[in-house]
Amino acid sequence: MSALLCLVAGAVFTYVAVYYGLFRAARCSWSGTLSGKTAIVTGSSGGIGKATALGLAQRGARVVLACRSQEKGEAAAFDIRQESGNNQVVFMHLDLSSLKSVRRFAQTFLQTEPRLDILVNNAGVMSPGRTEDGFGMALGVNHLGHFLLTNLLLERLRRCGPSRVVTVAALLHRLGRVDFALLASRKDLVPGESTWSSFRAYCSSKLCNVLFSRELANRLEGTAVTCYSLHPGLVYSDLGRSLSVWLQLLLLPLAKLFFADAEGGSQTVLHCALREGIEPLSGRYFSSCALQQVGAPGRDDAVAKKLWEVSERLTGLS
Repeated sequence: MSALLCLVAGAVFTYVAVYYGLFRAARCSWSGTLSGKTAIVTGSSGGIGKATALGLAQRGARVVLACRSQEKGEAAAFDIRQESGNNQVVFMHLDLSSLKSVRRFAQTFLQTEPRLDILVNNAGVMSPGRTEDGFGMALGVNHLGHFLLTNLLLERLRRCGPSRVVTVAALLHRLGRVDFALLASRKDLVPGESTWSSFRAYCSSKLCNVLFSRELANRLEGTAVTCYSLHPGLVYSDLGRSLSVWLQLLLLPLAKLFFADAEGGSQTVLHCALREGIEPLSGRYFSSCALQQVGAPGRDDAVAKKLWEVSERLTGLS
């Protein structure tokens, strides 16, 4: 019996040590006020996006929840207003799988909101299929939608500087690659549409996020706009909702046991959005509220520049 108790105690200790030592995100310690500032958070009807929006609202910002679902977006805005005591939290429709929707959102925002101080490109998917414009889903939503959105709002960010663009990438960017021949021939990052292909496309889209932030920083050098990409930590969310049922059932217990919650996942996002003194690190990559070395594919300035130029053509900016 004592041996069994020791085994159970050891298992519990190991779990606590792993969960709180490796997978729990660091905390954002910034305690200033964002009164008079405006932020946009994409994909903020739940998960990391909602937790990030709450963190910004609690610090006094006017927060625009840019979400695809009106029902979920308005419910999230209501929740955040209630929890933060900040009534300046509003929903605006944005479907990143439609370039038309991105342009409509940007036009509406620019006509109705005088400021933009923080843009958080958070929304992400890991699913097969095609966007309204014929792109692979991960490419279209995770990269191209945010690429177009950022560019359409860039002048407002410049005018309100110092301002920031924060793009949620992932550690999995290290497994990604950008195949420009595939981009040209299939408007996608991978050749197939299986579950494995969806995973590979997600990894490559996260690499695109890192390269986008790197090139954006180069283009914004000397301005009052800075930008950062980040890994939010291993977070339990509904990102894999399109995976097969058996795979979800297999991963769910592990995710609930060992992954951080949405609030934990939002901490590095908030750090990049708020922390003073990191302006010289524009274009760099963060994790656990600290600067981290990006994977080798994410340090290639030539690929970052080419991806930017290709993305301009694909989104109709050039």
